[in-house]
Amino acid sequence: MARGDGRLGHDLLPGEKGPQDACGVFGVWAPGEDVAKLTYFGLYALQHRGQESAGIATGDGEKILVYKDMGLVSQVFDETALSSLRGHLAIGHTRYSTTGGSTWENAQPTLGGTGHSTIALAHNGNLINTVELKALVDEHFGSGRVTGELARGNTSDTALVTTLLAGDEDLTPEQAALELLPKLKGAFSFVFMNEETLYAARDPWGVRPLALGRLERGWVVASETAALQTIGASVIREIEPGELIAIDENGLRSHKFAEPQPKGCVFEYVYLARPDAVIRGRVVHEARVEMGRVLAREHAVDADLVIGVPESGVPAAVGYSQESGIPFGQGFVKNAYVGRTFIQPSQTLRQLGIRLKLNPLEHTIRGKRLVVVDDSIVRGNTQRAQIRMLRESGAAEVHVRISSPPVQWPCFYGIDFATRAELIATGLKVEEIRASIGADSLGYISEEGMIGATNQAPDQLCSACFTGRYPIELPEDGHIGKHVLETLPLTVRTGHDRSVDVDGVTLGVGLGGGNALQHP
Repeated sequence: MARGDGRLGHDLLPGEKGPQDACGVFGVWAPGEDVAKLTYFGLYALQHRGQESAGIATGDGEKILVYKDMGLVSQVFDETALSSLRGHLAIGHTRYSTTGGSTWENAQPTLGGTGHSTIALAHNGNLINTVELKALVDEHFGSGRVTGELARGNTSDTALVTTLLAGDEDLTPEQAALELLPKLKGAFSFVFMNEETLYAARDPWGVRPLALGRLERGWVVASETAALQTIGASVIREIEPGELIAIDENGLRSHKFAEPQPKGCVFEYVYLARPDAVIRGRVVHEARVEMGRVLAREHAVDADLVIGVPESGVPAAVGYSQESGIPFGQGFVKNAYVGRTFIQPSQTLRQLGIRLKLNPLEHTIRGKRLVVVDDSIVRGNTQRAQIRMLRESGAAEVHVRISSPPVQWPCFYGIDFATRAELIATGLKVEEIRASIGADSLGYISEEGMIGATNQAPDQLCSACFTGRYPIELPEDGHIGKHVLETLPLTVRTGHDRSVDVDGVTLGVGLGGGNALQHP
C-alpha cells in the first residue's frame, strides 16, 4: 500500500526540498537491558536526522539479527518486531541518503561477514573516495565480482566499508578497522558490531558529531547528546576525531587511527542538530539564539514584531528580539503531523497556495511590520510563499533575516542540498534575492558572525556550503556524487574521465552531488 514517505523537512511547499539532514546513528552495549528498545528510543530522538529508512541490529554473542525498512522509526518498528531483537548489544540507524538512492537495499545497518563472524554497520556522513574503495573491493575479491550486500543491490558507500571490514578472516573487526579507517576520505561517524563487541569511529576531521554515554550497566554512543539523555544515559564525552573505540565484557578500549584535524560542520549549529544537543561544549540552542543577536546587530530595522519560521528559525528570532528590543511573537502555526505527503496536490491547489505545514496567525500579524527569521534560503520558493501568505494576512512590511550566509555550494560530507544550479544565491546578489522573494528587506548573517556564535575556532569548522572552501580535498578524477555507484561501472578505477571544472572544483557523475556544481 502506498504511504507517505514521512520526511520532516521545514519546507512549506509540497515537493520543495530544503537542506536534507545527515543520518542518525546509535549503539548500545548493555547486558541485561532491553537493547532493542533502548535503540528504538535513541533513534526516535534522532529522527530529525533522517526520515527515509530505519533499522536496528542486535547481537547475543552468537548471532546478529537485523530488522530494517523504509519509513519513520515509528512506522518501521512495533512491539512484535522489537521483542524479536534480543541480545546484549545493538546498533541503529535512521537514514537520509547521501550516497546511494533511497531504496530498501540501501537501508542500514548493512551486513557483511566471513564464515566466522558477522559485521553490522551504521554510518552518518558521506565518503568522497567511493570509487577508490570500490577498487579496493575489486582488488580483494576479484575484479567484477561482488559479494554480500553489494551483490544484493546495495549502492551505498557504507556497503563498501562493511565489505572491506569483513573481508579478511584472519583479522578481528578491531584490527580490520585500524587498517581500513585511515584509507577512508570524507565524513564518517560509524557505529558497528560483531556478535559480541560494539565499535564506534569518527573521521579525523570530526565533521559529524558522535558522543559517548554511560548507563548503569553499559555504554551508549549516539550522533547527538540528546539521544543519550533520552534513554537516561549520562554524557561522558565526544568520540574524538580520528578515534576508534571498542566496548565489550573487558570494558572500553580507545585507539587513535589518525591525527585529529577538527573541521566540524557549522550547519549542525545552524539547522541540523536538535536545539538541546551539545556539540564541542556549545549548546546548539544557545548558538542559534546568539546568531539571532548577531543578526540584529548586523541588520537592524524598524519593526513591530519578530517571528521565527518553525522550528529552526525560532531560537534565532528570540535572539533577534532580545538584541533589538522588538517584541517576539508567534506568527505561524505549524501542523506537526504533516510530513511530505505522497499525494501530490493538483495545479489548482498549488495556485491557491496550499498550506500543508504552516499557516499565518492573522490576528497577530495584521498591520504589523514584521521581522521574519529563518535558518537558510535554498531555492527561495519557500520564503516566497511565506511572504505572500503574510502579506495576504495583512502584514504591513516583511523584513527577512537569515541566520546563515547565502548557501552557494553543495556539501559532499553528508548534507544533500539542492543542486548548485538551483541554489538561488549562486546567480543572484542579496538585493536580487530580496526582490525575487518579495521581501521589503533581506539580511544574511556574516560568516564571521555565524562562526562566532558557535564559540568554536574558525579554523576548526567546515563552512564549505557557504564559501566553496572544502577542507577535505575532493577527488581529482571528479567521480563523486549521490549516485556514483549506480551510474558508473562497478569495475571503474580512479583517473578516468576528468570532467568540466567550475571555480576550481571538478565535476563528477551527472546526478546528485555531481551536477550540483554545474552553473545554470
